[in-house]
Amino acid sequence: MSGINSTRPRHLGAVLALLAFAQMIIAIDYNIVFVSLPEIGENLGFGAQDLQWVVSAYAVAFGGFLLLGGRATDLFGRKRMFVLGLFLYAASSLAGGFAEDPWLLIAARAVQGLGGAFLAPATLSLVTTLFAEGAERNRALSVWGGAGGSGMVLGSILGGLLTDAFGWPSVFYVNVLLAGAAMFVAMWLLPDDSPQAGGGFDLPGAVTGTVASTLFVFALVQGPEAGWGSGQVLAALGVAVVTFALFLVIESRSAAPMVPLRLFGNRNLSTGAGITFLFMATFGALAYFLTQYWQTVQGYSAWTTGFAFALPSGSVLVGTIVGGKWATRFGVRNTLFIGLTMGLAGTVVLALTMGQDASYALIAPSLFVLSLGQGIVFTTMFAAATTGVQPADQGIGSGIATTGQQIGGAVGLAVLIAIANAAGGDTKDAGQLMDGVTTATWAIAVGIALTFLVVLNFKKPAGGDTVDPAETEPVAGTAEPVQVTRTA
Repeated sequence: MSGINSTRPRHLGAVLALLAFAQMIIAIDYNIVFVSLPEIGENLGFGAQDLQWVVSAYAVAFGGFLLLGGRATDLFGRKRMFVLGLFLYAASSLAGGFAEDPWLLIAARAVQGLGGAFLAPATLSLVTTLFAEGAERNRALSVWGGAGGSGMVLGSILGGLLTDAFGWPSVFYVNVLLAGAAMFVAMWLLPDDSPQAGGGFDLPGAVTGTVASTLFVFALVQGPEAGWGSGQVLAALGVAVVTFALFLVIESRSAAPMVPLRLFGNRNLSTGAGITFLFMATFGALAYFLTQYWQTVQGYSAWTTGFAFALPSGSVLVGTIVGGKWATRFGVRNTLFIGLTMGLAGTVVLALTMGQDASYALIAPSLFVLSLGQGIVFTTMFAAATTGVQPADQGIGSGIATTGQQIGGAVGLAVLIAIANAAGGDTKDAGQLMDGVTTATWAIAVGIALTFLVVLNFKKPAGGDTVDPAETEPVAGTAEPVQVTRTA
């Protein structure tokens, strides 16, 4: 069986629950901040354009260090990197709650992103190596993705509740409790593991790869504010390109590269990374504009905005569960097309119906449809990206796929904010802001349409990527069936 660990822990269900909980923490941390952004901006003195750095600092660090985090998972063990990521989450969340200046909060968010860069590939690679490729992995990814959907729901509601009741610092303190609890459970529950990849640590590759990724995302995030022709943006892009070229040279000659270039010969991994990029650049950025729409245009309180997010976030949760089942039944590529079609249709209808005086009931159907499609794509794109990746490379493979996700979020948000500001102006006037939000929503629809072209590159595994339910057997120690590999 491809990609399954022969030394799986006895309490596999409990381990999956822990991994799902870690994914929920990542989703909570991403979503809980959106509802608090207006209060954070007002209390700490952020400018309208600078406020995006509360989100983007996290995304830049997360995306910039993911390749390092992924390779560290293979070299030093998944359990160690899992615990390290949770520790960084807890410590930085505590620091973020105490921040009194914008730069301190941005620094704390960057460290949270660093924690995510170690936690995310460790979590995903544990899922993809403990569960067999095919039906069993699809089910596990459904649980893992469903926990992310639950985190979005909880993040939205908790963000509104905590901000209204205790102020914006409380949205950081809650992560201290969640990450701290998960860290101690992980030290007891997760089995000790040995490094999966042989060879030494590729320090030159780690440094050049991380610097190139971080500077590239920084330039794309800073471009709308500083100007694309500004010295700092051009310098960052120039150094990023040179450093990336140096990184490729180092990796091609290294005996133990941080990112084995042979992995990009796996068409599904490259395609999956492209899908994760576009997914976060489109679906992932929509929450920012919905927050602006509900709170600034329509005057919702933080509490009301949190509950407004409950419908789309709950729909994402349902979609992640459906996506795993459909990927097994209809195939990964077909399921991606279904999810993208729903997402595109829902986004177009949302752009047509949202307005200053539009009721929540009017836009609710489009929010439901696009969010259901979003959940379906979320689960399935990771199933696509991990297809055919060997166990020893699952950490860096997961890092590559998640790098596309995080960099896509930073790039998409920066570009869409620039588009919205060009259409509506950098202003708090409700009418002009509405124009900007609507234009950004149309741009998101265009991005979703482009994702269809990337999905066409996905290569079905030998024998297809669907599973006949009759050709399954129970896995020892579980009640779940696993796909049986048969040879002619």
